[in-house]
Amino acid sequence: MTLDDDVLASTLDFKYELVSCDTDFTAKLMAMSSPSKEKKDKEASEDGDCQGDSLMSSSRDVGSEHSLSSLTTQDESFHCAHHAEASLKRMESYLMRNQLTDVTLIAGTRRIPAHRVVLSASSLYFAAMFTSDLREASQSEVELQKVDGEALWILVHYCYTGSIELREENVETLLGTACLLQLQEVVDACCNFLMKQLHPSNCIGIRLFADTQCCAHLLRVSHDYTTEHFTEVISNQEFLLLPADEVAKLLSSDDLNVPSEDHIFHALTAWVKHDVSKRKKDCGQLLALVKLPLLAPSFIADHIETNPLFREERVCLDLIMEALKYHLLPERRPMLQSPRTRPRKSTVGALFAVGGMDANKGATSIEKFDLRTNSWSAVAKMSGRRLQFGVAVLDGKLYVVGGRDGLKTLNTVECYDMKTQAWTTLPAMSTHRHGLGVGVLEGPLYAVGGHDGWSYLNTVERWDPQARQWSFVAPMTTQRSTVGVAVLNSKLYAVGGRDGSSCLRTVECFDPHTNKWLPCAPMAKRRGGVGVGVVNGYLYALGGHDAPASNPSASRFDCVER
Repeated sequence: MTLDDDVLASTLDFKYELVSCDTDFTAKLMAMSSPSKEKKDKEASEDGDCQGDSLMSSSRDVGSEHSLSSLTTQDESFHCAHHAEASLKRMESYLMRNQLTDVTLIAGTRRIPAHRVVLSASSLYFAAMFTSDLREASQSEVELQKVDGEALWILVHYCYTGSIELREENVETLLGTACLLQLQEVVDACCNFLMKQLHPSNCIGIRLFADTQCCAHLLRVSHDYTTEHFTEVISNQEFLLLPADEVAKLLSSDDLNVPSEDHIFHALTAWVKHDVSKRKKDCGQLLALVKLPLLAPSFIADHIETNPLFREERVCLDLIMEALKYHLLPERRPMLQSPRTRPRKSTVGALFAVGGMDANKGATSIEKFDLRTNSWSAVAKMSGRRLQFGVAVLDGKLYVVGGRDGLKTLNTVECYDMKTQAWTTLPAMSTHRHGLGVGVLEGPLYAVGGHDGWSYLNTVERWDPQARQWSFVAPMTTQRSTVGVAVLNSKLYAVGGRDGSSCLRTVECFDPHTNKWLPCAPMAKRRGGVGVGVVNGYLYALGGHDAPASNPSASRFDCVER
């Protein structure tokens, strides 16, 4: 053997040894990375969709280069529907086994190994931390101050799985931590969970918590719940433990759902008495938020003027005097207007829309408008169709008087009890009337004018709710149908209407003590079908028309007179 042969032989031996070593290393590596048979079977079932596509792709690789080229006519794209899910599931397994982790989060005594890339992909907070020049970007351990360890672990695990379990005992901690980590989907889920848990006993606490976490939607919903259920809320411990500034926020709201202002006063006194020594100094500021002028004079005298909590404070005494002046000097009320004389939305009652014209030429439905919620709702239906009838409220009941049903003029009367939601039929009027006006004056209800199907009427009937009977009073000086009726300063006003030949601009008023009608200043325009209302001591005439409705040239008004 020559020298060259020896060198070649030794070289071959060396190459063979290297290949042998590489083969052993590769075998070990494959053994470490290859899953068990059971795991292969599980992953095969999970990745079935992907394998189907990849097998088809592999089958095209078998064969010569020439045959592949000849069979392919266009490019194809491949998509594995479960690739991202499978990858995150694999990352979760690395998390649970603490493999390939590159950062440890520390919260209290809890140490949580994790992967920066997964945290950054899920959380804007971690993305800002790990992709910037902050020192945490290069630290192997990152400590999060004032963060609950268990909540942090749950949210880290959420970054890998997208799933989380919310419970009453952990939802507030999770919400606070999710707000810090800017996990908006978790924040929304926690807020929705808390909205479902709202109750008079916890709504104030949830409202305060939402405010501290800047959760605007939860804050609005919990505040609305608190105002809606205020009469129940004030009997719970959360209200009594509120600081003065939070009590002020509640009492200043015109959206509080209370039947009368005295509920607000009783809520304030209960709060003060819970810790008189510390809270007495706040009495003046908080009493100013109670609408004292809207309380009955007897209530002011019995519960406020003699109350030791308020009679020693100068501010409180001034407020009490203001309220008494409002009652003792009614002629000065226009000059005494203030936020305390403006009623809360729930105490002004409701507006009812009764009947009218619809596609069937006569609606029987009644709808109610709630000023506090700014919404309409259906409440009842009349027993039958009525057009051009009169409506009034007496003793908390809605009266529907006269009208016509499309065939004949009616004299029937029915009333709706808003508490029992039941209709009652009352004794009929002596005269059939449609186009009448109705008003309540000092107890009785008056049915004014109208048309009986044959002629225009100037007669007036009065319903006595105590005697439960109708009787005639003095007739008007003028026949009036489609007349506007209102009560002002203990007098009944009949405004405009039409007398059969033309629409009227004349006005007359009835004094129940003298049983006489007296003429008043006429309006500037003739108005039939006029709407009238009273606001702050003035009577307003709205709209109407100046000729019979059958006249196509009739003018319809959008102007208002006072």
